[in-house]
Amino acid sequence: MELHENRQTIQRALLVGIDTGEYDAESSMKELYELVKSAGAEPVANMMQKRDKPDGTTCVGSGRLEEITEFCRAQEIDFIVFDTELTPTQIRNIEQATDVRTIDRTMLILDIFAIRAKTNEGKLQVELAQLKYLLPRLSGKGKEMSRLGGGVGTRGPGETKLETDKRHIRRRIEYLKEALSEMTDRRSRHRERRRKDGIITAAIVGYTNAGKSTLMNTLTKAGVLSEDKLFATLDPTSRALQLPNGVSVMLIDTVGLVRRLPHHLVEAFKSTLEEAATADIILNVCDVSGEEYRLHLDVTNRLLQELGCEGRPIIPVYNKCDLVAHPDDIPHDSGSVRICAKSGEGMAELLQAIEDHLPVKLKLFRLLVPFDKASLLSEFRSVGALRSQEYTADGILAEVLLEEPLWHKAQPYTMCN
Repeated sequence: MELHENRQTIQRALLVGIDTGEYDAESSMKELYELVKSAGAEPVANMMQKRDKPDGTTCVGSGRLEEITEFCRAQEIDFIVFDTELTPTQIRNIEQATDVRTIDRTMLILDIFAIRAKTNEGKLQVELAQLKYLLPRLSGKGKEMSRLGGGVGTRGPGETKLETDKRHIRRRIEYLKEALSEMTDRRSRHRERRRKDGIITAAIVGYTNAGKSTLMNTLTKAGVLSEDKLFATLDPTSRALQLPNGVSVMLIDTVGLVRRLPHHLVEAFKSTLEEAATADIILNVCDVSGEEYRLHLDVTNRLLQELGCEGRPIIPVYNKCDLVAHPDDIPHDSGSVRICAKSGEGMAELLQAIEDHLPVKLKLFRLLVPFDKASLLSEFRSVGALRSQEYTADGILAEVLLEEPLWHKAQPYTMCN
């Protein structure tokens, strides 16, 4: 057991993990610690038990449950959070034994999402995920129900909704599905309009707290909330980014990921994540200063595969390189870019990588076109390539953004590239 000395926050949490060998339990507990802090609570201590499988009634063994009970009484613990998904029976039995409110990893993540959601769509997605998760847990309205509405793991739909019968909950779920379906259709129409207008999109994806919002702010001055917290940004943000070659792309910041992300959330936020799936270019941002950056990359890549992103250019972006003690430890994967989003280091290389992966080869030309060749500019205007023109004594000064097949027509009149 590890004890963390900090008594300043009101809600005090005990973290409990089960090591079955199925995954790296120690690393998962470290992530749970950060999740609890992101929820606004104080992780006081953590306890780990090695078992072949979780106990069906209380998840941990009877001896460890007694230790948990004694520790909670001695340390005035407000709630227990398990680093695994608990059944309604397990929650009920643990609470009866310890007399302390108990939640699991999924409930904690749902709670954080409830805090972070700002847009109407985000709030509806969170509520849908919470209700789907809580519906099978409403059968016994005992102590666990009476605790709703009072702390971490209880935010969202609210006590009145959760204490109604299952039929009303199901009706609410259907309503949320329909409302989100309409929003998904609207988002799809917006994407289709972008495609018709020739707008190129680049999505920023990656593990939570990898620096995606900081990168967005550095590139576009978007003013996106950027904090050292998990899931600091939940709702997607889109901003225009002009590349050095003159091409404009729509940069989209997406929700961060964690390992073992609850499937309720993956399903609920699928429409938002599809912004990444349908993007022309994907920037997979990873905090390379962390010990588990490879695992974080794998988590993101697996989700991108699930969303059907095969065949789309994915650029590995290694962030926070300034925090790596030995530069040789930073990977040199083919096609990857090394940056520090906070200071702006590596932005030129990143912009060049985006240019290299554009779906069409475009180039910005600055031209001085003789008056007797003005028809050339009319041709460029007809394909939407003419960006500006100015009449001078020597000819027409113009900026044109051309696809590769038209480059030869502009070349004779080029002033500079």
